[in-house]
Amino acid sequence: MARPLRFRYSPTDWTEQRVRRKILQPLRSNIGARSTAPEFDIGGGWETHRFEMQNGDTALFARTDGEAYWMGNTETPSALWKTDKFGWREIPYRVSRWTQRELLATLHEEEPWLADYPYISWYFLPVFMSKDGRESTRAFFREHAAGFPDAGRRETTRYFESFLKTGVLDEYRHVMAGKLGTSDHVDRVRMSAAMGEFIAAKILTDADYDVVPEIEVTTGHSLDFRARDAETNVLVEVTRPQPPKNRAAAGPVAAVRDTAETKVNGQLAEHGGGAVLFVDCSSFRDDAWNAVRGERPDVRHRPAVVYRARPDGHVEGYRKGSVPLELEDAIDVVD
Repeated sequence: MARPLRFRYSPTDWTEQRVRRKILQPLRSNIGARSTAPEFDIGGGWETHRFEMQNGDTALFARTDGEAYWMGNTETPSALWKTDKFGWREIPYRVSRWTQRELLATLHEEEPWLADYPYISWYFLPVFMSKDGRESTRAFFREHAAGFPDAGRRETTRYFESFLKTGVLDEYRHVMAGKLGTSDHVDRVRMSAAMGEFIAAKILTDADYDVVPEIEVTTGHSLDFRARDAETNVLVEVTRPQPPKNRAAAGPVAAVRDTAETKVNGQLAEHGGGAVLFVDCSSFRDDAWNAVRGERPDVRHRPAVVYRARPDGHVEGYRKGSVPLELEDAIDVVD
């Protein structure tokens, strides 16, 4: 499975003739490539190329004296096979900006509704335009409301747009966007779990904590977030139960208990305690959540927070144990 889009770097000279011989001609022979004029200027002495394939793939190439960058959601020409890969923030700004403008224009041509959500479009561009995942990731937002039940795509996309535009996760774009995956099919359970981490980050941010994702711990694995302020430094792990109808559990309360137990017996057991467990029930419909809210089941780990977010921004939940986070500004606590 291909990963989110990254750049390949070639530290050599590329002439117009070499581009045609080593890039265009092999792609034309293999998958029907054609060279088209880029839509945007790059400036700064760079020359740019755009290649479009019969199967809908796109590739971009920018070159200047002694170096070049390639990005494509297509096969890589053999002349670039042994080149190093770099992220969006690791390359010259002109190249990154030009590439993003080209790919965003293509994305909005293919998915016009996403043009109303520029930050979502930008943040998830590495997967929205990836080789294997471009259809599934877009469909997850378009047809599955990004994992929210009983909600439309526009209200759910607006929810994530309003959070991401704060910029608090910009620095972690590659790792966080990559959590959505580049599978060629919609895995709603896994993708919803990935968006659960964004919901958790929003809750922590709304509660005035700084968040840092993917915290490596001494056991050799990572926990989802570190939440910090002047007086607090807390690790948070997030789990998202499947809706009861999608699993073997007898009902929503069992779904919460069983999913939390899996997490507790896994990463949290290895970590040895100290982390707060966030149990995100945002995939639950009203009746299922009401059952959980009414019983407030234990989740075999303390401290823990069990909650459900809705795309209108409302979050309600309950706590188990002494939670070392002040969440009242972000969650309507019902315990």
